[in-house]
Amino acid sequence: MVIGFLAMEIFLPYSQSLKDKRRVLNTLRDRVRGRFNAAFAELDFQDKWQRSRIGIVTLNSQKGLVDEVLQKICRDVEENLEGEIILSEFHYF
Repeated sequence: MVIGFLAMEIFLPYSQSLKDKRRVLNTLRDRVRGRFNAAFAELDFQDKWQRSRIGIVTLNSQKGLVDEVLQKICRDVEENLEGEIILSEFHYF
């Protein structure tokens, strides 16, 4: 069994409050869960309203499939995020 972990640091320039940030992250979380059946969590910068570090996890019996799903998630986030991806890290266990 292969577990894939995608950590992303994102910048939300249009967010004016923690409420705005929460709205963006909730939309992103629902999209990732619905389209890719992956787990989603905010990992860091909970008190910063224009910055966040999120973690996305998926698993499968084949590393190639896990990598493919994480790459698709990364592209989808990049295309639909109301902000910028500062850093993306892929880890496999």
